[in-house]
Amino acid sequence: MKRLLLVLFLLFVHECIALTTAPSITLLKNNRKVNEVPLLDNRFRIDHKVEKITLLFFRKPGSPAVILVKPDGSKYYAHHSMKDEMLEWYDEASYDLITIENPTPGPWQVIGRVQPDSRIMVLGDIELVVEPLPKLMFRGETLKVTGQVTNDDKPIDVGYFRDVVSLIVEFVSTNNDQYDNFGAGTQSVTEFKDDGREFDERPMDGIFTGEFKLVFPAGEWQPEFYIETPILKRRVVQAPIVIAEPPFEFDLTLASNATASHELLIKLDQNIIKPETVIFQGKIFYPNGEEQIFTINPEARLYRKLEVSNYDWGRYQIEFSVFGENINGREFMARLPVYNFEIERPIEKVPELQAPKVNPLLAKLPLQEPEPTLSTGALITIIAVGNIFIMLIGWLVIRIFVQRKPIKLKIKLPSFKKKQSTTEQDDDKVNANDPNGSKNNKSGDILNLSMDGD
Repeated sequence: MKRLLLVLFLLFVHECIALTTAPSITLLKNNRKVNEVPLLDNRFRIDHKVEKITLLFFRKPGSPAVILVKPDGSKYYAHHSMKDEMLEWYDEASYDLITIENPTPGPWQVIGRVQPDSRIMVLGDIELVVEPLPKLMFRGETLKVTGQVTNDDKPIDVGYFRDVVSLIVEFVSTNNDQYDNFGAGTQSVTEFKDDGREFDERPMDGIFTGEFKLVFPAGEWQPEFYIETPILKRRVVQAPIVIAEPPFEFDLTLASNATASHELLIKLDQNIIKPETVIFQGKIFYPNGEEQIFTINPEARLYRKLEVSNYDWGRYQIEFSVFGENINGREFMARLPVYNFEIERPIEKVPELQAPKVNPLLAKLPLQEPEPTLSTGALITIIAVGNIFIMLIGWLVIRIFVQRKPIKLKIKLPSFKKKQSTTEQDDDKVNANDPNGSKNNKSGDILNLSMDGD
């Protein structure tokens, strides 16, 4: 009897162990505790308490969007979101982001080329957590920012999530007319990804780390950080901050002569930075194309001196990078605006020309009268006549030697002899008709008044 009871007890224990070790499907509940489960043969189950669920499926890049099979066997396709108000679907090259309101409880199935190690993420309360910016900053400074996206107060450490979310940093002007950035609008400074590149420290750790430079005008700005996808949108707006001008002043003293050097005095503002921690490093560009790298080590004084070689006239440029601590103990790194100065080209003095010495003997000689010169009109006339004569000679040469034609001048001279003889004949005719020698006119207007015997 005891053996029978022992056997029954062992069988009961074995069955309990078998039941506890059997694989089961975990319910996806949006209860701020469970937000991620592995896929079991591309199947998952939605609990009846879920009113709204957001699913994120990672698939092989370039593959088509997945297909969801509901518990009743009907299917959800990506294009159904255009007609169904209860469904939002955004498909990208490597993932599908789906939001379903009042999903059907029960077992679901996903069809598609889902990544082998992909997980179904039930996106609950997505939040963006960003470290506050320091209160004391100045233009040219390089800042490091760290942000994190959480899902139900837990970091999202799924590796494929880096392809979905980017952290964007913007500075919006407060339009305060007391500052230089009044009306400057919005400055988009950078965009971070959790990919381990550039300034991101570790890939796929759910933490966005990056650096950006304050290269925009000084003034009052409001920092804004946001992540945005067609479905996910989160924005963090921090309190306005004031970005000051660099706490450095420059005073240049030019060289007094060609052998001396120019001296640049850099004054430090101890109300913003600790002078004993400040290090300067940069490069000098000379007018002749030469370059010089320099370093100014930290000192307790409130000024630094930089000697610049005198390369005569031209344009000088000096680039500055500065490292140190501000009065709050925060280490900073900044790139200051390029300092320029120019030396004008000197004006060369031309020696005065001395009057030539005149021989006193030549000075006593009488001045020679200047030879008469032709006027402009006479010169033009001579040139015109000369051109006509040259053309005439050329025409004669061509006609005689080239065309071989004789020159015939047809000139009719008046014949005075013939005219005289004709006049005499007319006189004879008059005398023959009129014995008195008077001209007879048919009209009888002319009378012969001569008398005989005269």
